[in-house]
Amino acid sequence: MSADDDTEQQNDESVPDVEPAAEVEPTADLEPTTGVEIDKSAGGIDGSVAPWRRVKVIPLVLVLALLAAGGLAAWLYYFQYRPDEQTDAAVDPSAVDAARDGTVALLSYKPDTLNQDFAAAKSHLTGDFLNYYDQFTKQVVTPAAREKAVTTTAQVVGAAASELHPNSAVVLIFVNQATTSKERPDPAMASSSVLVSLTKVHGTWLITKFDPV
Repeated sequence: MSADDDTEQQNDESVPDVEPAAEVEPTADLEPTTGVEIDKSAGGIDGSVAPWRRVKVIPLVLVLALLAAGGLAAWLYYFQYRPDEQTDAAVDPSAVDAARDGTVALLSYKPDTLNQDFAAAKSHLTGDFLNYYDQFTKQVVTPAAREKAVTTTAQVVGAAASELHPNSAVVLIFVNQATTSKERPDPAMASSSVLVSLTKVHGTWLITKFDPV
């Protein structure tokens, strides 16, 4: 046997026998089970979403956000800021004071001075509410007040502007009212709250609505 034959024999003995591996067939169980199908044709080689597709979403969201913010700013400017900007700093206390004085005048009267009391109250009113108050006091309040000697006294214990515009306002009034009569000489106390709507007529705040709440 030659040296070449010995070398070839040694090489053959050093290599272990390896059985051929069984062929593995792909199965559907190896796919992700997230319930979301991946469109590999739309992404990279590994099926991931291409970066340029993700980047496009962000500018679109920013544009929508900017449009929404712009619309909100415009609404606040035209419906909130501009009326406040056009409202004089002295309007707030003057409107509240007018609502206070008008409420006291409306809810206070004595049987001996009905005409004067109602005339004073009407000086704080305007529009349809003035017509209603005039008719109501003549037809309902005056006969009852004179017959039963009804006296009412109102006191405003709190007031705050609910709405405020250059020529209109709504003021929330908290009022206590004491009522006496010939049949009940001891004062009957009542507390209530009223939304007083006002409008400016020739520079003077006048009451247009008087709504208990």
